[in-house]
Amino acid sequence: MTATDSAIDDARRATHRAVEAVWRIESARLIARLARLVSDVGLAEELAQDALVVALERWPQTGVPENPGPWLLATAKHRAIDRLRRQERYARKLALITRDVQIRQEYAEAERDAELDDHIGDDLLRLVFTAAHPVLSGETKVALTLRLLGGLTTTEIARAFLIPESTAAQRIVRAKRTLAAANVQFELPTRAELPERLAAVLEVIYLIFNEGYAATSGPDWARPELCHEALRLGRLLAGLLPAEPEVHGLLALMELQASRLRARVDAAGQPVPLLDQDRRSWDRLLIRRGLDGLACAEALGIGSYTLQAAIAACHARATRAEQTDWPRIVALYEVLAHLQPTPVVLLNRAAAVGLAGDPKRGLSLVDELAQERSLRDYPQLPAVRGELLARLGHAGPARDEFLRAAELTRNDGERALFRRRADGLAG
Repeated sequence: MTATDSAIDDARRATHRAVEAVWRIESARLIARLARLVSDVGLAEELAQDALVVALERWPQTGVPENPGPWLLATAKHRAIDRLRRQERYARKLALITRDVQIRQEYAEAERDAELDDHIGDDLLRLVFTAAHPVLSGETKVALTLRLLGGLTTTEIARAFLIPESTAAQRIVRAKRTLAAANVQFELPTRAELPERLAAVLEVIYLIFNEGYAATSGPDWARPELCHEALRLGRLLAGLLPAEPEVHGLLALMELQASRLRARVDAAGQPVPLLDQDRRSWDRLLIRRGLDGLACAEALGIGSYTLQAAIAACHARATRAEQTDWPRIVALYEVLAHLQPTPVVLLNRAAAVGLAGDPKRGLSLVDELAQERSLRDYPQLPAVRGELLARLGHAGPARDEFLRAAELTRNDGERALFRRRADGLAG
């Protein structure tokens, strides 16, 4: 290969990287605008990807445009309008053949342009609520949200959740077919529907974040790239719905938890529990943003995500583990348990009670949850019980609990953490 050929290849690779970066940034806005025009999320994504293919063909020769987003939109818009025109011509011919009434043209070209140029916030909100529509299952909501709003490829989604690429592709295809079959309209929920629909959207974003922060299975203790995608989606939603307290509460919670990502593993890649982390490596910028977001959420109203963010803030404000305000954390969990009395919240409350200086009462609260079906195979239950038993001086039973937790978890890093804790109690 000559030097000239090598330079051309380098330029082509650089252009392809630029196209990928532009796609990650612009794809959600592009798909949102197109979906408003064609009323079909699957078709909108197809048109957007057609524009991406054109960019991959042309930009290596012409260079990346100064405003790549509008370029992609204009290219996709022309293809969308051409497709609508073909559909309208077909409909007119069909009406003539069947001697049916003449089909009235729904949109003039000027009206189409006006629709496409409508306020981007409305279109993005429609896309957010469509991707997390109630007709979709939890898994398909997550996959479609990451695809449409996160700009992730099928390969990236599969890698993030440790599933085969074919499974990820099936979930995305199934989601699009379900939306089409249910004739889901690309529209905002009514005021009466908003609370329930918004709760589903927030849940999907938090599911993505949680899988990144504490992976349920596989070799990695955490998958930061998923946390970053969830943060991006949370910030997008906070910008679109600035008056919704739980939107700010969720974003604050994710930012405060994400501030610890660097400290959650040591130099050897081994998991480090919260109380053992080097807090000097916590991200102070994320903490400041999280605390500001928490103040904004609290000023608007208190909900479950805001309460969880307030708990995370107690850890963020403590420069050393022993400075943690455990009584305040217990009080916050009492309120959260009243608002959202799920078994996991009650288990976390029990752990906080034990860490606040009353491990005997904490253990009693854990034992009350032992018969909960949803916690039967939950590794954190024996892990919390083992920690409280250790604080009470019962090393043998505590070790057994940590070994049981190690058997239950599907995450390799967490399994190693529980076994190390058990080994530390072996004497």
